[in-house]
Amino acid sequence: MSQLATTPPARAVCRVEVRTNEANDPRAAAALRKAAAAGVHAASVRVARVYLIEGELSPDQSQHLAAALLANPVTETAVVGAEPPAPGAQVVEVHPLPGVMDPPAETVARAAEELLGVMPIAASTGWRYDFEGITADDARRIADTALANPVIAAVHTAPYCPAELPHGATTPFALTHVPIRDLDDAALMTLSREGHLFLDLAEMHALRAHYKSLDREPTDIELETIAQTWSEHCVHKTLKSKIHYTGPTDDIIDWTNRPSHTPESASSPAGQAVRIDNLLKSTVAAATFELIEEGIDWTLSVFVDNAGIIAFDDDHAVCVKVETHNHPSAIEPYGGAATGIGGCIRDILGTGLAAKPIAGTDVFCVAPPETIPPAGALPPARVLTQIVGGVRDYGNRVGVPTLTGAVSFDERYIGNPLVYCGCIGVMPRDKTAGDANPGDLIVALGGRTGRDGVHGATFSSAELTDSHADEFSHAVQIGNPIEEKKVIDATLRARDHASGCLFSAITDCGAGGFSSAVGEMGEKIGATVHLDRAPLKYDGLSYTEIWISEAQERMVLAVPEANLATLQAICDEEHVELSVLGTFGTDNAELILNYHDTEVGRLAMSFMHDGLPDPERTATWTPAPPAQESSPEKLDITATLLAVLTDPNVASKRWIIEQYDHEVQGGTLIKPLVGEGGAGPGDATVIAPVASSQKGLAISQGLCTSMGDPDRAGDPYLMALAAIDECVRNLVCVGADPDRIAILDNFCWPSCSKPENLGSLVRAAEGCYDAAKAYRTPFVSGKDSLNNQFTTEDGRTIEIPPTLLITGVAIVNDTDRCVTSDMKRAGSALVLVGPDCDTLASSIAGARAGATGPPPITDLTTGPATARAVARLIADGRVRAAHDVSEGGLLTSVAEMLIGAAGQLGARLDTADLPDAALFGESPSRYVLEMDTADLTALEGLTHRVIGTTDDTSRLHADTFDLAVDELARAWAGTHDWSSM
Repeated sequence: MSQLATTPPARAVCRVEVRTNEANDPRAAAALRKAAAAGVHAASVRVARVYLIEGELSPDQSQHLAAALLANPVTETAVVGAEPPAPGAQVVEVHPLPGVMDPPAETVARAAEELLGVMPIAASTGWRYDFEGITADDARRIADTALANPVIAAVHTAPYCPAELPHGATTPFALTHVPIRDLDDAALMTLSREGHLFLDLAEMHALRAHYKSLDREPTDIELETIAQTWSEHCVHKTLKSKIHYTGPTDDIIDWTNRPSHTPESASSPAGQAVRIDNLLKSTVAAATFELIEEGIDWTLSVFVDNAGIIAFDDDHAVCVKVETHNHPSAIEPYGGAATGIGGCIRDILGTGLAAKPIAGTDVFCVAPPETIPPAGALPPARVLTQIVGGVRDYGNRVGVPTLTGAVSFDERYIGNPLVYCGCIGVMPRDKTAGDANPGDLIVALGGRTGRDGVHGATFSSAELTDSHADEFSHAVQIGNPIEEKKVIDATLRARDHASGCLFSAITDCGAGGFSSAVGEMGEKIGATVHLDRAPLKYDGLSYTEIWISEAQERMVLAVPEANLATLQAICDEEHVELSVLGTFGTDNAELILNYHDTEVGRLAMSFMHDGLPDPERTATWTPAPPAQESSPEKLDITATLLAVLTDPNVASKRWIIEQYDHEVQGGTLIKPLVGEGGAGPGDATVIAPVASSQKGLAISQGLCTSMGDPDRAGDPYLMALAAIDECVRNLVCVGADPDRIAILDNFCWPSCSKPENLGSLVRAAEGCYDAAKAYRTPFVSGKDSLNNQFTTEDGRTIEIPPTLLITGVAIVNDTDRCVTSDMKRAGSALVLVGPDCDTLASSIAGARAGATGPPPITDLTTGPATARAVARLIADGRVRAAHDVSEGGLLTSVAEMLIGAAGQLGARLDTADLPDAALFGESPSRYVLEMDTADLTALEGLTHRVIGTTDDTSRLHADTFDLAVDELARAWAGTHDWSSM
């Protein structure tokens, strides 16, 4: 045998291109649509998946890898190397930047090692586009505006195959101390901003004083730890602050007898000048604890864990959490949204002693597609399609159905979109709490640590500007749902082990990474951490980066040492990496950080968690000058109804909804789209958390931003009332029990350093208190994001409108009694239930027609009473279909019910005497019910009006208008499919 034959192949990079054999390539069609949206009309494009495989591979092994692993032999063709471009074709290749998470590459590398028996193998993936009929400049424009985000990807104009893939380089260890004790105020604030600490001057003073008392300078890792612990994102310091509020003397809010509210002086009229001690505790939390004192006994854990927990039945509990991922999604929408839902799923997994994630939610607030973005902001169509894609790919691949949500449009979201992601879980009732014990091992499970997400917590607490994509690209994270699925499976096996739960406590590595997770779990007992034991994605991370990285798919567990071997065996079987980072418990409840046998940080847990100065803030509210309420001339009902149905806030979101898997896990009873073929919109979804139970869980939201917009004569207090009312109505309309509704608050606000913005936040929080008490809906969890604005390169600040999302979950006592919004049969009575509506203010039709005036007011006596009455009718089987009256008003709700019937039914309405406000206004607490005429006597004592009957005409008609249901459906469904943009 010759020496040449026995020499192993040298390590090199092999390039493989994979293309479809199909004549119609959907990826190519999508690329052409994106090019057209960018103003470039290409004649054609060919698309290839590119794999760069690094290893000691022979040519035969490369060919075998391409044929056996990378390409489907029936539908695809693989080429080892680079296929030459056609003459005149413009090549665009998109590859991830070094260090950016590339989940398909990880899967390919591991599969290649198993297939070929060659180790180690590294991989990277990319996309190749060969455009014809365009110039090189056109190709670059397509790449920059549609195909690549420079924050995470590099663009190449020729086939790319480097000599080697990027590798991290080990950096010399050097312990860094940061001088702070002698800094003046200006220097302190420079350190805060340039060091990405984002602490205010009082907080920097507290830091300086602390280290003066210790007679030493802080290390860099200590400053980073304190910054994330004290960040707005983690500690909610604005909502917990002492607030001096000044408002009008003539106020709709009754300021008397509110908990921890004190008039600033004896002579001050109530509400004109009031001190609020801890806004969150005095409003949102106060409502919950007062309701518990009044007898609500089914809340099991509120405001203390990663999610709120309520009882489901005698043996099971359900938990719920909703987070925002706004700033990361502004920079990289796909990755930001994907890690938003991924992080919320881990919140559920990290609740109590681990809950199983069973459903996801998503609500997006973006600018309309025609809005021109300022420099530094992405086009809104690109933002929406990519945040949808991020939630879709993560949820579908991790196996959690995305079941309910909404999209709201306003041009002021242009630089700062809002991405709310939520998750619901189920768990045994005896596993709802856990605590780390001294001596427990600090165990990390899941993904490896990289630089992705560094400064994520502090970045989320900062304001966005035109340069944020450059300055904070390191805060972007790309998730790996397959890794998360493995972590979920391993964790639930460990929880349910025959010998008992193998861990004492669990939490996720979210904002702040290990710093937040270990810091919170060890708050009372301390912890010793060895950072060099954390598995890394690549070499070169500093000890501080390891500690604060927000790399995804990681959980931290407190594990008794005796259980470690059993847990390790489970993780080995589930292919989950486990590492022991240290031990919980120190003599003085300190956090002690080590790196290669050198102490790099030591912090008292008491200072970390209790050293934050108690902030005092000033808030003011000046209502808009009373405007003479005006209504337009008599509306053209046909034109107005069709226009409202096409409004982006009303029109169908089918193109989004159908991208999500609603069937995975097999527990979905009512989906987001209802009726034959999912023709129409539903009010809420219903799932079966426990397969053997007749009970279900309903999930929905309330979002009434227009009613609280100060720039448009709104009042955030009324917005909060309406949002809770809408959430309750949505849940009641599918058969939920209004006495078993739990809600969550998510405040997204512009900077509350402005007193007027903080004043609007105060009013929204007061509305949450009043409505939660009235509807008896305890808050069990929540989140706030309070720096949502974008400053352009010319210094103009675009503030988002104050936005409050209310999410609700509710027990359905008998899922056989559930109803949906689609009309069921001809000959039924259509009944409007609830108070009259006498204004077009704050409505879609009113905005289009120029109507002005104050927002409608939610009656906190009528609203709850009506909800309970409708719920009783549904529980008694007297309602065939139910739909709330919200965006678009009464006629829009009736139209949507007919659309849900898939054109099989019509309705004759008797509304000739109703004013336009009754037809198109959006006053709260109203429902449309389809009922048998024989059951109408059950409505006695309830404010209602029979507005018509269903028929088989497939038309919506009255004395003053006549429209085919097909025309209504086309208007509703055909205007806002952004998937082609």
